[in-house]
Amino acid sequence: MATPISSSVTGAVAPGEARTSYGPALTLLASLFFMWGFITVINNTLLPHLRSVFDLNYTQTTLIESVWFIAYFVASIPAAKLIERIGYQMSLVVGLLIMAAGALGMVLAASLPSYGVTLVMLFVIASGITLLQVAANPYVAVIGSPETASSRLNLVQALNSAGTMLAPLFGAYLILGRSKGGTSQAGTVLTQAERLADAQSVILPYVLVAIVLVILAAVIARFPLPAMGAATKRMAKQERKQHSLWKHRNLVFGVPAIFIYLIAEIGVANLFVNFVSQPEIANLTAEQAGRYLTFLWGGMMIGRFAGSAIMQKIAAETVLAVFSIGAFIVMLVTVFTTGPVAMWSLILVGLFHSIMFPTIFTLGIKGLGPLTEEGSGLLIMAIAGGALVVVQGKLADMFGLQWSFLLTAACELYVLFYALWGSRITEALPEQHPE
Repeated sequence: MATPISSSVTGAVAPGEARTSYGPALTLLASLFFMWGFITVINNTLLPHLRSVFDLNYTQTTLIESVWFIAYFVASIPAAKLIERIGYQMSLVVGLLIMAAGALGMVLAASLPSYGVTLVMLFVIASGITLLQVAANPYVAVIGSPETASSRLNLVQALNSAGTMLAPLFGAYLILGRSKGGTSQAGTVLTQAERLADAQSVILPYVLVAIVLVILAAVIARFPLPAMGAATKRMAKQERKQHSLWKHRNLVFGVPAIFIYLIAEIGVANLFVNFVSQPEIANLTAEQAGRYLTFLWGGMMIGRFAGSAIMQKIAAETVLAVFSIGAFIVMLVTVFTTGPVAMWSLILVGLFHSIMFPTIFTLGIKGLGPLTEEGSGLLIMAIAGGALVVVQGKLADMFGLQWSFLLTAACELYVLFYALWGSRITEALPEQHPE
């Protein structure tokens, strides 16, 4: 459950000015992180559902998620330009309305039913989420005291994980639990009538999602969000020419670290239901496997809260190195064992993945000073790495689903490299703070 953020968080103020309470604004923004985490992970139950409805192979199934993450690459720069034109608050509203339009488009895709229309509508939803990401991340970092910026980002990321933890239950109950393919054993062949009925089972969930998004957009449109100060503005062109992002090793290696990590995270989440449904692993129905997916995302939420506390005493790069080693080990166990051991080791990787994205992101922008906004934009674009989950789908078709997780293990090794060497800061610039 999303808990209210302390209203005592305040920003730097000039002598004689009234101190501003940012608690209500941060609580509202936390709901955005929750919602985009929730909607993103609905895909994890949607994919095995669509695989059954359209009789897709693993390559076609993972292509659905690839389209989702291609949106991050395509929409990031237009999102930044839109924010510059209409401001952060209205951009949040527009992002939510784009997501709502895509959710309603999924109703059309289910009514036809159409694999192509499904791909287009998921791209639309992801484009809306990209706009939220580009607007909300720097907003949370800048409003309030600079000294508590890391604490605020960790908190909203944990609430994002809360959304990812609850989404599989929602999807398992309203999508997989209401479909023939979701309640049948793996390998069951559906009739054409059953496929049509299964396709239409996604109508109710996406109508509910669209309603919530529209309500949230209306609330944000009317909410008095604090204005962001000069700290969010890019450097003047002449001053900018004196600095180069490419001199900062932690950013140069951080962008591919985000890109590669997303391949691992999304590959595990998207293929989890198919993997544990196999007779030699857990022999579950898709609906039952979808419920176990909650443990994977729950581990990520717990790991983020725990990692935040651990990093107060231990260097972030050290914690990242330990977690990447743990992830590598459990992925090898997943590949070379069977039965419940393989299933639970795959679930456990969620705990080790938990701190990777926020930690890599934080290490990547460290020491960028006035270049932080541009560096953050590159790291957000790197989320497009999730699109390459289609590579794992291809490996699964060629060599088997279980062997395809060796790709995930290889991704963990790059994260280890980044933690041990790539994250070291070079050419550090003075930090910029709000006025």
